[in-house]
Amino acid sequence: MLGLADALRPEVETAFLSFPEDGCCRAFLAEVGRRGFGAQMLRNDSPRVLAVVRELAGLLRQVGADVLCCHGYKADLLGGWAARRAMVPVVAVSRGWTGESRRVRFYEALDRWALRRADRVVGVSEGQAAKVRRAGVSAERLVVIRNAIRADRFAGPDPIAREELQAYFPKRRRRIVAAAGRLSPEKGFDVLVEAARRVAEVDPEVGFIHFGDGPQREPIVRQVEAAGLNGSFVLAGFRGDLDRLFPSFDLVVLPSWTEGLPNVALEALAAEVPVVATAVGGTPEVVGEGHGHLVPPGNPEMLALRIHEMLADEAERQAMGRRGRAFVTEHFAFEAQARDYLRLFEELTGAATCGTLAG
Repeated sequence: MLGLADALRPEVETAFLSFPEDGCCRAFLAEVGRRGFGAQMLRNDSPRVLAVVRELAGLLRQVGADVLCCHGYKADLLGGWAARRAMVPVVAVSRGWTGESRRVRFYEALDRWALRRADRVVGVSEGQAAKVRRAGVSAERLVVIRNAIRADRFAGPDPIAREELQAYFPKRRRRIVAAAGRLSPEKGFDVLVEAARRVAEVDPEVGFIHFGDGPQREPIVRQVEAAGLNGSFVLAGFRGDLDRLFPSFDLVVLPSWTEGLPNVALEALAAEVPVVATAVGGTPEVVGEGHGHLVPPGNPEMLALRIHEMLADEAERQAMGRRGRAFVTEHFAFEAQARDYLRLFEELTGAATCGTLAG
C-alpha cells in the first residue's frame, strides 16, 4: 500500500486509516507518517460496528475523500458501509482467501458478500479474479491490477547476511533453501518438510530455513523432529529485514495450497533467486519456466525433485535468477501499478486527479 501511495504522487493524495487491532497498527502508521502521508488509528473497532461506521463516514466527509480503497474483509465490510453513508465510491482489493479455519471461512464469506457491493474490485492476479467472479462479482466491476515491488530494494548478496543465515545451522551448509510466510495449513509448509527430508537423503549439506510464524508452528516443529531434520530445517521466526537476506538465499520455495499473487515470489526473483512453487492461484503468473519451476500442490516427491535439480545446476540456477529479476522489473513495477490505479480512480470519479483513503 505504501509503495503504491509513493508511486501515485503527486497526482493522488493518499491518507491511511487503520482499525486499532489492539495497537498492532502503530508501527505501520508510524512508517506511513514518516513517509509524509496522513495516518490515523480509528478510535473504534469491532464489535462496536455502528460506532466504527459512524466514525469512518465522518472522516470520509471531513477530508473530502474521492475514493476509499479497502484491504481485507473488515475494511471491505465496514468501510463499504461507511462509504455508502458518505457517498464515496469504494474500491476493494481482493488478495486471496485461505479458508484455514471455520472462523476464517465465516469472515471470508462476509468478504465475498461485501465485494459484490463494492463499486470496483481489484483482483491482484488473474487467478484471484477468477475466484472473485465465481463469488458473484460482475465482470464490469472487476479489474486485475497485480501486486508490485521495488526491485531496487534487493541489492546483491551481502557476505554478512550469508553468515547470519549460516549461524542458524549447527554446521555450515553448502546451499540454503528458504521459505517465508505464515505457518498455517494453506501455506503447505508441512509438505515442504517432507520434501526437505527427501532432499536431505540425497544431499545432507542442504539447509532449509523458514521465516514467519503462525498457528501451525508446534505441529511443524514436531514434524521436523520426527523427520530427523533437527539442524537441517530451521524455523527462524519473524524477521523484519528479509529484504536484506533474500539475495543470500540459493533458492526460495512456496509450497502453498492457495495464493492470490505471492509477494515472496516477486521478492525472491527481484533478488535474482529462482523459485520452486506450486501452481495455484496467481503463482503461475509470476513463476515461469525461465526463472523457476511449478509443481502440483501437495506433492512432496515432485517438490523435492525440482529443489534437487535446481541446486545441482549452479550455472542454470544463476541464469534463472538473472532472468527472474528482469521479468519482475519489467512486469511488476509500482509505476505501472500506479498507472492502472490512477485510471481506475479517474473512471470512478471523473476527475483528472483525486485524493484517496486507504483503509
